[in-house]
Amino acid sequence: MQRRDFSRSLLAAGATAFTAGAGLVPLAAQAQVGGFKEGTEYQRLGKPVATDSGAGKVEVLEFFAYSCIHCYNFEPVMAAWMKKLPATVVVRRTPVAFSDAFVPMQRLYYTIEAMGLVDQLHEKLFRAFHVDKVRLQDPAAIADWMGKQGVDMKKFNELFNSFSVVGKAKRAAQMQDMYGVEGTPALGVGGRFYVPGQGPRTLQVADALIAELRKGA
Repeated sequence: MQRRDFSRSLLAAGATAFTAGAGLVPLAAQAQVGGFKEGTEYQRLGKPVATDSGAGKVEVLEFFAYSCIHCYNFEPVMAAWMKKLPATVVVRRTPVAFSDAFVPMQRLYYTIEAMGLVDQLHEKLFRAFHVDKVRLQDPAAIADWMGKQGVDMKKFNELFNSFSVVGKAKRAAQMQDMYGVEGTPALGVGGRFYVPGQGPRTLQVADALIAELRKGA
């Protein structure tokens, strides 16, 4: 999903082509990492972004939206990749907000994360939006769907409206801006690189960038 597409419809499938965002440096002599071209298959951030992964670890942010059809298609590939990662790589799913309409979906993700339900419900939520046409940008529709999943709704509602979850949603929006995210799915790697969505190839680029960052660890 491209940032510009949300105003047309949250259901519209956005193009996966990358549009360079603010804070990214111009292409410099076709630099490469692992055979992948800087400026084409990845971008080096002009200003590094602080990470929360700790010393000796590489943080990978997955920028996504439940309303993004490309994210839905990418999720099984991403999930399989995550299972194979070493302990030195930390993945943090980061729901984007290209407008206020995305905020309920951000808070939904951080609520199921807080409840330990990501493995159980994350992929189901993509299907709910794209197959069952559940309006996940509507808090009432979210609550109705979650209730049908047998979730403790008292706890869900408390978390969904909590200071912690609201704060995480705002922080996610800040991170997407610092990485210059213009479309989803996309990855932020080690606070140094931005990888636009390229299907499964996205993860090949990420692997090369992770290896590059670990050389200097």
